[in-house]
Amino acid sequence: MIHQKRRQELLSLIEDSALVIVCTNSELQRNADVTFPFRPDSSFWYLTGFMEPDAIAVFSKNNYSIFLRPKDKTKEIWNGKRLGVDAAPEALLANNAYSIEEFSEQLETLIDDESVLYYDNNSTNILAQDIASADNIKTLLPHLSEMRLLKDEIEIKNMQTSADLAAAAHTQAMTKVKPGMFEYEIAALFDAEFKRNNSTHAYTPIVAGGANACVLHYIENNEALEDGDLLLIDAGCETVGYASDITRTFPINGRFSEAQKQIYSIVLDAQKAAIDCLKPGGPVNHAHETACETITKGLTELGIISEDLPLNEFYMHNTGHWLGLDVHDCGQYKLRDEHRQFEPGMVMTVEPGIYIRKNDKIDPKYWNIGIRIEDDVLITESGNTVLTHSLVKEIDDIEHLMNGSL
Repeated sequence: MIHQKRRQELLSLIEDSALVIVCTNSELQRNADVTFPFRPDSSFWYLTGFMEPDAIAVFSKNNYSIFLRPKDKTKEIWNGKRLGVDAAPEALLANNAYSIEEFSEQLETLIDDESVLYYDNNSTNILAQDIASADNIKTLLPHLSEMRLLKDEIEIKNMQTSADLAAAAHTQAMTKVKPGMFEYEIAALFDAEFKRNNSTHAYTPIVAGGANACVLHYIENNEALEDGDLLLIDAGCETVGYASDITRTFPINGRFSEAQKQIYSIVLDAQKAAIDCLKPGGPVNHAHETACETITKGLTELGIISEDLPLNEFYMHNTGHWLGLDVHDCGQYKLRDEHRQFEPGMVMTVEPGIYIRKNDKIDPKYWNIGIRIEDDVLITESGNTVLTHSLVKEIDDIEHLMNGSL
């Protein structure tokens, strides 16, 4: 019923004569006759709840038709069950269901002279090219993105589950890491924890020891973990389609050095100050500005920032992004050229960092320290809730956990 409600809400935002067309993805070939694990298009899933590839939904205020793969005994023996045309109307609360092969033919009967076509033009389904030349066509993106930006109770529950699973995996990593292990051994802990809970990765995990943490999107995850280095892990879970996105940085041997503590404390202070900015009515850019101010002050006091080495040498990404069905979820950050304000139901990551590569102008004790701390934050009526609060991030708590005393 939730998907039906979402379709009705979307239709209420556009013309009475609107005909909406949304497509899911096709399976993608990995190599030879092997495909990647299938994942439906996020907007299609949001509006239909249907998880099979090669499907198109067409709906208006008076009709909902679904086009999908027909039943095929041989293919189902080899590749698994299909819902099929006959069962689709009841299962998906549709008025009509057709084979995907009939899309071009049936679309002509669904469009009349007054129809305004709304098309999810981010779809990759090649079958949807039938409508590319149609007259009076508009994009769904502005309306659908705004809907997906504000999470309902079901979505928040799913995101909390996703956050809890990711936090549990990060906790395992902290308790099991030892010098001499390899990054991929720690990555395997996340594989197992997510799979054990019928979930998967929301994105390719970053498991970066030592200097690798200074590479923002390091994904090789294949080097040995050295005593005295830090380990940065950026890994999130996807469950029921919804993503979590968590980063923690901690000492491989269980104890921060003094230099590591100094940099970590600056990042943690920046993150806490940024999280405080996430509340209804607050401009979305204030969190980043606040984090930058905190990091600048801290690194200047340590003599790291100078005229020759400005902030962007050490902190070169934004402080957060929307989170939902996509790890970098849809939704505008500005409205009419002005930074928008936070509203209840929005979920944003908060992830400041400092990355100090080897540089003769910097004290060597800080070289190759890369630290990022990231949490997922829900905007509420009264302020915010950190969905990932169960995962430790204070220096003392991390050390106690890693040394068996928490």
